[in-house]
Order: sequence, then structure tokens, then C-alpha cells
Amino acid sequence: MSSAQIRLGTSSWTGDGWVGSFYPAASQPQDFLPLYAERFDTVEIDSTFYRIPAARTVEQWRERTPPGFTFAAKVPQTITHEKMLVDAEQDLAAFLRVMDLLGDKLGPLLLQFPYFNRQKFRSLDFFLERLEAFLARLPKDHRWVVEVRNRNWLSEKLYAALRRHGVALALVDHAWMPRPAELFETADPITAGFAFVRWIGDRKGIEEQTKVWDRTLIDRSEDLREWVKILTGVARRVDIMFAYANNHYGGFAPDTIEIFRSLWQHDQAKLPGNGGKPGAGGPHGQQLLGFAKDPEPGP
Repeated sequence: MSSAQIRLGTSSWTGDGWVGSFYPAASQPQDFLPLYAERFDTVEIDSTFYRIPAARTVEQWRERTPPGFTFAAKVPQTITHEKMLVDAEQDLAAFLRVMDLLGDKLGPLLLQFPYFNRQKFRSLDFFLERLEAFLARLPKDHRWVVEVRNRNWLSEKLYAALRRHGVALALVDHAWMPRPAELFETADPITAGFAFVRWIGDRKGIEEQTKVWDRTLIDRSEDLREWVKILTGVARRVDIMFAYANNHYGGFAPDTIEIFRSLWQHDQAKLPGNGGKPGAGGPHGQQLLGFAKDPEPGP
């Protein structure tokens, strides 16, 4: 099987400190998404976790990005955190009505669950009973992803449930969760025909250092090399991979993506049959030309 395309982006196209570091100094908010789309060909929308966007807002997202651009989006927390999948069908339908305005630019939709204590779900079995009933009703013409924050739930029992419905497990790099190699030791976490990776990091830890995301503070090169090794194997098993970096991972999400891209291309060029050609998918393999990649810290 040939190697799958990989689509790389960040979790949101805005961040405190991005103007003057990722975006030119004079950039205005309406400029951000078109400028972002010159660098990366996919983005994960974080804002949909908090509220369903207005239809006109979604239409503008579609209009301000080029053909082939892909938006992944979080399902609203009303569904995953507040209602915890109970009586949430109308909420989901309202969300999809708006997000479907993106047309072929709509990518994977993420059901991000919080850590559940025993008062919420006594065990994985109770969670899966509710989850499977919900997944069975999801429209099959969308890509769906499930993220769990209970590390002891990462097992073949969960993976088999997701696999039955063609839903991907989010592969996360998070302070509380297993390292990628450890995750693959639990069983087989590839549960769909695509893969979805999230580089999240330690939000509390990095926010003790800064809340301005204009430069890399934590060297994640070794962690990203581990991901390159893991995803090289995954790429032979799926049709496409999506990977998104949060500012909390290293301090500056665009730089995290460029570091991974460089490592990935170097590794792929060494594979037999590649002829020295880089393997990162998408049209934006260039460096951050025209932008200050690692600016001096501000006052």
C-alpha cells in the first residue's frame, strides 16, 4: 500500500502574539484566514466547541480559503460535556446544518470528551453503551473522530466499538495521556480509513511561562521524531492523515507544524521508492517565507 497523504495545520488560525510573528505586523482579523491558507491547507476549528457559528461566518470561511482547503471542527461541548450524548440529536442536527455550508471543505468532526470520573461513568462499559448508540445515528457521509481523556479506557474494547462505526480515535500528545508508542502497545488504535492526530501538550504547565504564543518555548523535536516514526507506519494503513498542533504544545503552533513537516519530509525522502522526494501532503511544503519564524520575545 502506498503512503497516505498527510494534511498539517494548527488548532485555530488565531493566537495571541501571532500578529508580527506568524502574520505580518499590519494584519487585521479579516486577513488572518486567507494568510493562514497560504501557509497551511487545513485547520482545526476550536471555536465551534463553545458555540455553533452563524451561517454567514461559515460561508465566509469557505469564501476566504482556496479550493482543496479543509476545515476540521470540534463538535459543541453542549453535546459532549453537558448532555453527554443524551437527547443531543437536535443540537447535532443544528451544528451540521451550519457546518455543511463548507461543502467539500468540511473535514473530520471531533467529539472531544473530557476526563470522566466514576460519578459520570462507572466504567468504560457504561460509556460505550451510550457512545455506540450515538455513533450508530451519525450520518455516514461525514468523517467522525472520538477523543477520550481517560487513559485507562484506551483498549481494544474502545477501539473495536469505534471500528464498528468507522470512527477514528484521536491520537493525542497530551500531558495526561500515553506516549504514541505506548498507545500502540495497548492494541490497535487505528479504527477508520483515516487518522487524526492532535499535538496538545500541557496547557497548565506552559501557561505558567507565558500566555503569548509568538515563539517556541519547549523543544518538541524528539517528541515529533517519535510521531514521524509512528505515522510512517500508520500512513501505510489509511487513505489520509490529519494532524494539528496547539499553541500549548511547544509555545507557537505554526513552528511546531514546520518542525514536524521538516522531520517528516526528511524521513520520507529516505524511504525506498520515494526517489528523494518529500512525502508531506498538501501544496504548502514551503517554509514560512515572509514571516518571522522565531521572533525575539516582546517586552
